[in-house]
Amino acid sequence: MTRIVCIGEGMLELSRHAGDWRMHYGGDVLNTAIHLARRGVDVALLTALGDDPFSDLLRSQWADEGLDTALILTHPARQPGLYAVTTDATGERSFSYWRDTSAARDLLSLPGVEATLEEAALADCLYFSLISLAILPDEARRAVLAFARLVRDRGGVVAFDGNYRARLWPDATTAAHWRDAAIAVSTIGFPTLDDEVAIDGVRSAEAIGAHWAALGCSEVVVKLGPSGGVVHGGDRVAPARCLNPIDTSGAGDAFNAA
Repeated sequence: MTRIVCIGEGMLELSRHAGDWRMHYGGDVLNTAIHLARRGVDVALLTALGDDPFSDLLRSQWADEGLDTALILTHPARQPGLYAVTTDATGERSFSYWRDTSAARDLLSLPGVEATLEEAALADCLYFSLISLAILPDEARRAVLAFARLVRDRGGVVAFDGNYRARLWPDATTAAHWRDAAIAVSTIGFPTLDDEVAIDGVRSAEAIGAHWAALGCSEVVVKLGPSGGVVHGGDRVAPARCLNPIDTSGAGDAFNAA
């Protein structure tokens, strides 16, 4: 692969350090894109930011990481979303969001999006997540899936992470519907056991892999957290050693990039 385009939302992030809150940036697709860029991959982020100082800062910081920011559209009236991360004693995280009016939610309705999608469609690989769909209205979700199908039909790879955040969906049934629609246009799938259990109660990595494969996703890796992962139709891969994490934020995103 020589060119990867990632569709998703990059946000301002607040995290706690020694009693103080620090501002950085994050987002599942953005995290994966940055890991790819740090490995020297030609990767672009397709998203929307505002016309404000924070948006300008994010564009600059992401470009410094090596991301191609040419596919980032500008919303004239909205700003980036914001979230805060808190962690428990095991490093497991909880999120508080302020993203209802973020610029990325209007991505598919902004001026210039047609030309941007035409350029993005030339990518060797398209990457997006269930969160990428969750923040969009139904019409825009359908447009993203149609775009993914176009990339795949042109011979490109489509990679999809079934990253589930219950607070972004009205109910699990709706999330399952859009997850399955995304699986059907993808060639590489990254489900997570805990997410699949939360969406529809499936508790077996083998059953999850079979479900994704039956919908047309040809390469599926089920992520099992500290237990490693299972390649559908192949091996269970355990980590070389287990860590005691202080913050698990972005762990799955880094896995996907690798």
